Amino acid sequence: MMKLISATPSPYARKVRIALAEKDVPFQLITEVPWNSTTQTPQYNPLEKLPVLIFEDGGSVYESRFILEVIEARWPQPSLLPGGGIEQVLAARQVEVIADGICDAVVLLFWERHRPAEQQSAEWIARQRRKVDGGLRALAGIAGDREWMVGDRFGLADIAAGTVLRYLDVRFPEQPWRRDHPNLAALSDRLEQRPSFAATVPVPQVISDKVV
Repeated sequence: MMKLISATPSPYARKVRIALAEKDVPFQLITEVPWNSTTQTPQYNPLEKLPVLIFEDGGSVYESRFILEVIEARWPQPSLLPGGGIEQVLAARQVEVIADGICDAVVLLFWERHRPAEQQSAEWIARQRRKVDGGLRALAGIAGDREWMVGDRFGLADIAAGTVLRYLDVRFPEQPWRRDHPNLAALSDRLEQRPSFAATVPVPQVISDKVV
């Protein structure tokens, strides 16, 4: 059986877990902390980042967007790409880029705020907040009042947007994205009702005296 090495509550790994669940592909979930000395991550990813998908033959792929491309290529049905031609596929990929950019900024904010107060950079924090705000405005503009982010069916764009929105609730609860973008709030609420989303709700992991 395939294995997915994940950190909790990683939005990047959640995307992969949702895609595999939607395609009914079995896998074993392994939760690790990649900076711990006991991690097996370097055996499968030279960049030592999670998530990593390990195949039954021992081969591996990493970086969530690339993993999703591999999953779509190996298990094309049901398709998670929009059916409206190349323009819709590119639009879905654009949503992935924006969502990952928001996630990256939130992760940077999380770690910056865990530094001693006197070492934190107000300018750095402000810059990451602008990225989050700008990314959310872009997602809200793309989503409009449609049921799905791109096209007329659930797909990768919804996975990308849905995971970052829930991640904001976990890591950046003071961000008023629900108030500012009610269309994204409605989208998030619909997506979280899907079995693949409900089974992968992110929960902060307690490790010694840290919550990560």
